[in-house]
Amino acid sequence: MRYKINFENKIKELNKEKSKQYYYIDTMGCALNENDSMKYKGIIEEMGYVCTEDIEKANLILFNTCAIRENAEEKLYGRLGQLKNKKIKSKKEGNELYICIVGCMTEQKSVLEKIKTSYPYVDVVLGTKSMQYFAEKVYLAIKENKKTKEEQLNEHEIVEDVPIVYDKGYKASVSIIYGCNNFCSYCIVPYIRGRERSRLPEDILKDIAELAKKGYKEITLLGQNVNSYGNDFKGELSGYSFVDLLKDVDKIEGIEIIKFASPHPKDFTDELIEYISENKKISRQIHLPLQSGSTYILNQMNRKYTKEQYLNLVEKIKEKVKDVSFSTDIIVGFPGESEENFLDTLDVVKKVKFDMIYMFCYSVRKGTRAEKMENQIEESIKVERLERLKALYEKMVDDNNNAKIGKVYKVLIEGKSKNNEDKYSGRTEDNKVVVLDANPEDVGKILNIKIIKNNKWYLTGEKEKI
Repeated sequence: MRYKINFENKIKELNKEKSKQYYYIDTMGCALNENDSMKYKGIIEEMGYVCTEDIEKANLILFNTCAIRENAEEKLYGRLGQLKNKKIKSKKEGNELYICIVGCMTEQKSVLEKIKTSYPYVDVVLGTKSMQYFAEKVYLAIKENKKTKEEQLNEHEIVEDVPIVYDKGYKASVSIIYGCNNFCSYCIVPYIRGRERSRLPEDILKDIAELAKKGYKEITLLGQNVNSYGNDFKGELSGYSFVDLLKDVDKIEGIEIIKFASPHPKDFTDELIEYISENKKISRQIHLPLQSGSTYILNQMNRKYTKEQYLNLVEKIKEKVKDVSFSTDIIVGFPGESEENFLDTLDVVKKVKFDMIYMFCYSVRKGTRAEKMENQIEESIKVERLERLKALYEKMVDDNNNAKIGKVYKVLIEGKSKNNEDKYSGRTEDNKVVVLDANPEDVGKILNIKIIKNNKWYLTGEKEKI
């Protein structure tokens, strides 16, 4: 299905007699949500709105919600409560404010009912597969004061050619597959994002080629499970795999760094490992979600691999890919996790020596199998285990960084350092932040940088002397 601009122009017409109209987007959650927000930006700017970072200035506010992160619901409800008086005031002043909610949280019936009953002043609520109807629903809110609060419209067709506004810079993310077939017992994604649906390679490659023409040099391929890309293809595309897509992306002139997130360990093939080892454009940091180091807990999570299989995969990758590093996700305190199970997780962390760990205490998600499991872990035990994991990780950060001193890495210079206006920053091939002396003309270039100092959460580097 191709996106058609229609109601966007009608909204632009309605607003033309008004003063300049602004929009504000609050994105919660993962990289996929960030990518969706860029598309919503594109749609809203087609309506004639101008982006603002000041929520008080906005005439249209969009919340792109997450159903995974802890306390996400409380965060949303708190912000909606704060907007009630602003909504009333704007109406009195004749300059209406429109409040819209999209994203994963809207797929949960309990959330939808809560919004309907407690926040009736919200104008539009749409599910994760309903982006193509957003402009129409906003138009109805403006033109007819009609509020839309509906559950998933159950669309399974991928919509292409959605307007998109990428963040300024030299890096961009491109979704390649939607949904998930894995049904991990703690995760609600398959229920709210649907089953796996791969985008056609021609559409992905067209998007990336256009980004390359605009000067983007680094591309991250996104999906809940990127390495099952193409498994749903039939007919002529049957057999076209994630590795085939990587090979085609590699051919696009101007793209110099290729990343992907997130692969599933059970689908990480020998063919993929071999191709990464051969292709210098592919990032040398691989995000490989672990979730738990205990085979028993992994089975309870329905992860479909064991501790030993995970460690064997890591060793296989290390043998083939020079200077590779790993990032991961870990859940602490899953139902039934014993001290012995937790020690298994620490054991894997010590053996792999992760460069980055996204760590979380387990929290119940309604509608998942884990919600009904017995032996839920006390919060105090979860927190204590998380602190032990954090302490181990922080020690490893220093060890990993010290091992990089004296080595030379390719670094994409992204711009001025956020914490020091006199310096510039970028990231190494294995995704470490590097701060260095550089010039404005270096921004957007990939330079050879020698690491000279470890500052724990970032590295100091210098241009390699010729």
